[in-house]
Amino acid sequence: MAHDEISQTDRRAFLQASALGTAAAMSLSTGSIAQDAPAKDTTIPTRKLGKTGIEVTLLDQGAVRGSAYDNVLRLSYARGVRVFDTAKVYGTEPNLKKWFEKTPEVRKSIVLITKDMPKRPTQIPKMVDERLKALGTDYLDVFFVHGLGDDHKLEDAVNMVAGKGEIGAEFKAAADAIKKSGKVKAIGFSSHHKDRAQLIQAAAEGGIVDAIMLQYSPWLEKDSPLNKALDAAHKAGIGLISMKQIAAHGFGDAPKGNILEDVMKKAPILKERGLKPFQGLLHAIWSDERISAVCVSMRNTDQVRENTEAARKYEPLKIAEIEQLRDAVLAQGPTLCTDCDGRCSLAAGTTAELGNLTRFLTYHQHLGDRTEARRQFAAMAPEARDWTGADLAAAREACPHGLDFAKLMQDVERHLA
Repeated sequence: MAHDEISQTDRRAFLQASALGTAAAMSLSTGSIAQDAPAKDTTIPTRKLGKTGIEVTLLDQGAVRGSAYDNVLRLSYARGVRVFDTAKVYGTEPNLKKWFEKTPEVRKSIVLITKDMPKRPTQIPKMVDERLKALGTDYLDVFFVHGLGDDHKLEDAVNMVAGKGEIGAEFKAAADAIKKSGKVKAIGFSSHHKDRAQLIQAAAEGGIVDAIMLQYSPWLEKDSPLNKALDAAHKAGIGLISMKQIAAHGFGDAPKGNILEDVMKKAPILKERGLKPFQGLLHAIWSDERISAVCVSMRNTDQVRENTEAARKYEPLKIAEIEQLRDAVLAQGPTLCTDCDGRCSLAAGTTAELGNLTRFLTYHQHLGDRTEARRQFAAMAPEARDWTGADLAAAREACPHGLDFAKLMQDVERHLA
């Protein structure tokens, strides 16, 4: 169901927990985690991942750097999460390998997603083997080309997933080879590129891509290229996973997650349903039936508990309720525009990639990935990070989320430069 056709008829029945899942959850690691697993049903609703045949829980555990990750993995599993996301660049695959070695039955009961960054599709089979070794498993449920478009020419990226030209033929051959070998069940890409609408549209037409993980918000403009591309991908049977949902001062993925009371006042639906703001955001995303799951880098036990609770009590939101939540969220001063398509830079008359700069700032300030934020900033071309002379007021006016670029660019200079 498209975003503009949300209906209260979308009711997802809770599946009964399997004996294997319960036993595995109760046997995990330390006693504190095992004791934390509630006695009541912890099952999270599932959806199909497009035409892959893979069932995914509405909530996915994203990668988390740091010593807390091992316990977060186990707690997420104990509370019903059955999709776990990682990647080579995250450095978290060894944590999952250690987990599988300690509790082998876990691997069979989860959906495992990992990513790598091939320059050419011919590199994919070797990368899959490397990821399997790093994870200590003999198959992947989903392999993603990580950040498609970031390190490719747009034309090459489009042709790759569309199956056009030499690079498209290489991608199809690689996809066929890794799936035929049994090493990978589904292949696709992740993207937060400003032109991801074009990439997703090409994938929908190419017939090679099985799944896509994308930067997303639940209040896309109905006639926007991205919304239309998602319609095309959904119709083509491509599974869609949301990521990078929101970030703002005191809202969303912020590690300490202090929520301003103003949000609750402006979005009474939250009080009516007994939801915290980020829980409401999850409900808004799940109300879009095109989205199979939401990947969230839950960093502590509070976030795991709150988000799994949101998944278990999910009820679709009406359009008016989503708009209510949108207005409350955007009023808090977002640091990330999840609808970014580059219009901010065009309006500002600059070659600086304002959308990426604020995304990296979000990594640093809200997601705790300070080293990665600085690395990605340093890897940018000089002209992509030079906002000298940019009309930042015009950029703010053009931005769908109204980002305060004048302030945010000062923060970029302070924390990343």
